[in-house]
Amino acid sequence: MEEPNYSYINELSRGDEAFKNKLLDVVKNEFPEEKDIFIKNFESGNLELAAANVHKLKFKISILGLVKSYAVAEKFEENLKENSVEGYEEFGQILQKITDFLETL
Repeated sequence: MEEPNYSYINELSRGDEAFKNKLLDVVKNEFPEEKDIFIKNFESGNLELAAANVHKLKFKISILGLVKSYAVAEKFEENLKENSVEGYEEFGQILQKITDFLETL
């Protein structure tokens, strides 16, 4: 499984450390709450809202340079919209990777 990284953030910030830090702060501050809301909606069986949560989380996945994981999230989002939970385990692993990465910042 790929690892979160700064490649896309570095590309966006073009050497501007203040902007880079601002992007990282947004991700670090928003991700835990968005993840918790997703889990709550998924566990309560509200797959429509869970799909919307995945859609929102995809931004954090992409900004952390997780290209393959973004594709997994897209597929999982579509599955949720079709009332299928296929892909949940893999998506959960992605969320955990991001959580672990953000804890190191």
